[in-house]
Amino acid sequence: MARYLVTGGAGFIGSHLTGALRARGDSVRVVDDLSSGRLDNLAGFSEVEFIQGDLADADVARRAVHEIDYVLHLAAIPSVPRSVTDPVRSHRANVDGTLNILVAARDAGVKRLVFAGSSSVYGSEPGLPKRESMPTAPMSPYALQKLTGEIYCRLFHRLYGLETVVTRFFNVFGPRQDPGSPYSGVISLFVTALATGRRPLIHGEGGQTRDFTYVENVVDGVLRAVTAPKAAGEVFNVATGHRVSLLDLLGALAREMAASADPEFAPARAGDVRDSLADISKAGELLGYSPGVSFDEGLRRTIAWYLASQAGR
Repeated sequence: MARYLVTGGAGFIGSHLTGALRARGDSVRVVDDLSSGRLDNLAGFSEVEFIQGDLADADVARRAVHEIDYVLHLAAIPSVPRSVTDPVRSHRANVDGTLNILVAARDAGVKRLVFAGSSSVYGSEPGLPKRESMPTAPMSPYALQKLTGEIYCRLFHRLYGLETVVTRFFNVFGPRQDPGSPYSGVISLFVTALATGRRPLIHGEGGQTRDFTYVENVVDGVLRAVTAPKAAGEVFNVATGHRVSLLDLLGALAREMAASADPEFAPARAGDVRDSLADISKAGELLGYSPGVSFDEGLRRTIAWYLASQAGR
């Protein structure tokens, strides 16, 4: 039985990874400072060890990796707007925390660390789809911090022999994404607005496109990156390879929910990327990855979860 550490494991994506690991019988330790994660997200997962702490504290990082085989590093402040508003706090979580967990993993003899990267590192450089070999051009402190984490991962692999893999996420959505946060994913915000009879808010004119990826696909890609023999030192897009505009997304949600799609518009946000679309051929070749849940099916599952959650409240 492998021993896993999931950093940020009480958060949206982290809790799905924790559940998938426990379902197949692996030992799981979660470290989370609960600044955005919730203990409720881990309810129902038996025998999960939990450490509440901040990975920007090196002692917390060392304690978290003790006797661990694999680290799945998701802990972060995952928000472009928050990084623009407070770059120092964002840097502490996203860069200092990442460096600490890399040092601790190296010293503890961890077999492999998988880092949750971000498609935001591509910026608005021309050319779609985005391939891992393309230049990076961060447009926000968050994107720069994620790129710094990637560079640290590759450096630790080359310099110290710590196996690291970077998985770049593209607009992940699904159950447990917090709709109460102003920094939440647009799908959770749209669904909540439609379900409560409010007008959804779109920043910009709505033509911007995203490669929306259901969380189960991301979990599959990350777990494949743990053991794929040729993955160490590499970077992989983990997405669907299809893009949808925000207006088309809103229309699809409105049809599924039998609601009116009448959005409000606000100015585009600083640091936001115009278009995003992943080339996932490298992940297919080296990880055997292929998105198993379609965009439409992911939307149906997400809507059902949010409506059930609201009914429960």
